[in-house]
Amino acid sequence: MKYIVALDQGTTSSRAVVFDGQGHMVASHNIEFAQIYPHPGWVEHRPQDILDSQITSLKLAVDKAGIDPSDIAAVGITNQRETTLLWDRRTGEPLCNAIVWQCRRTAPLVERLKQDGLGNLLRDRTGLVPDAYFSGTKLQWMLDRIDGARERAAKGELCFGTVDSFLAWHLTGGRVHVTDATNASRTMLYDIHNQRWDKDLLRAMDIPAPLLPEVVDSAAVVGMLDSRILGREIPLAAMAGDQHAALFGQGCFDPGMCKNTYGTGCFVLMNTGEAPVRSTHNLITTVAWRVDGKPVYALEGSVFVGGAVVQWLRDELGLVKTAAETEAIAQEVADNGGVYFVPAFTGLGAPHWDMYSRGTLVGLTRGANRAHIVRAALESIAYQSADVIEAMESDAGIKTVALRVDGGASANSFLMQFQADLVNADVIRPEVIETTAMGAAMLAGRAVGLWTDGDLRNLQSVDREFIPAMDERHRALLLRHWHRAVERSKGWAEE
Repeated sequence: MKYIVALDQGTTSSRAVVFDGQGHMVASHNIEFAQIYPHPGWVEHRPQDILDSQITSLKLAVDKAGIDPSDIAAVGITNQRETTLLWDRRTGEPLCNAIVWQCRRTAPLVERLKQDGLGNLLRDRTGLVPDAYFSGTKLQWMLDRIDGARERAAKGELCFGTVDSFLAWHLTGGRVHVTDATNASRTMLYDIHNQRWDKDLLRAMDIPAPLLPEVVDSAAVVGMLDSRILGREIPLAAMAGDQHAALFGQGCFDPGMCKNTYGTGCFVLMNTGEAPVRSTHNLITTVAWRVDGKPVYALEGSVFVGGAVVQWLRDELGLVKTAAETEAIAQEVADNGGVYFVPAFTGLGAPHWDMYSRGTLVGLTRGANRAHIVRAALESIAYQSADVIEAMESDAGIKTVALRVDGGASANSFLMQFQADLVNADVIRPEVIETTAMGAAMLAGRAVGLWTDGDLRNLQSVDREFIPAMDERHRALLLRHWHRAVERSKGWAEE
């Protein structure tokens, strides 16, 4: 029997998952690593933490599975997107910490691009909205701040990459400098229509082309895993940003199919087929995946703080000990007691795109207690996702009949039922909620011929469906109060 290993490098942890030839999860291992906050609104990771945690989780997952590395047909990578790294092409040494996708430090650089009249060009070429979320201005900031970096980059001495590229470089012993089309499409530097780095945008951000990786298919053997890691070389056969991998892992292969991943953030994607759809509601047009040289496109709405709000309740406020207990705590009260929580810690994503929003807790009364705040935090995840889905339905002209869900917070049945009620559509949770890893495995398995396209359509199985049960009047009332709370969070940090 052949196995596939997916490396799922996320914002707060690195995971490795072993799948068998039938797509069943055999073993996994997860390692958390430090989040660094040098200034308000800034978020960084130590590159070595990313690499060490991912390699260690790979070794431990293979050990847990009790398999021989010779039985591993391929390894696939899926990753937190937009997080930006810069390293020495010869030594592999990073020049600075990774700037994480959540980081807002480059908001002034984004404002400068818009003032220079590049907003429409950027939107037309990349499908993105100008925002500090994406990689381009993060790389620009690094080149501006690190002495001699831009000159060295122009000479080809440095490598830029998102996390997939950084991992691939190190896992292959520095033999490949590549990224896939999904990750490239998140940089604010990539023409998604012509599938190439955009010279005009590179010039606008003063980014030398020699430090960019080669763009490859999402399912393709790009190199071999260094034999020093598992004792033998193994094909590195897939690379895809986490949300694109989840869309693939959910089997959303046809236009109109939709999924939401509840991770650190929440990410709703809808497959729009071979033609990109431009949003009129501040959604993103992105490459869903590229296979056999042919891109498939998607609409995406990004919620910056999803499951991370539960982590915040646990780590910063100490209101809960584990994420799992929030489900029971939220149901200790009959409703939210009029309490609404907008977790705009790093601004608001789609469809608002307000870089200056900040976290807001409103509706507190003397009777508000811990359970109300926990419930409001969970509900905020569903409210933000509902706003995105409403915008997406309008852009695509399609009513969401069913929403496929995955990610850690999708295990919370209270949250999933509330989500079904808010969007007035069935919510379908698969047996394997780690569909991000599943998607990377499926792409890798296809690349090495373990699975055909027909096989891939038969690998998903359903755990539970949540049916909407809320009346329309109550739904409208809740959403009206939520939108009032959102308005109060906007523009807070503008000064």
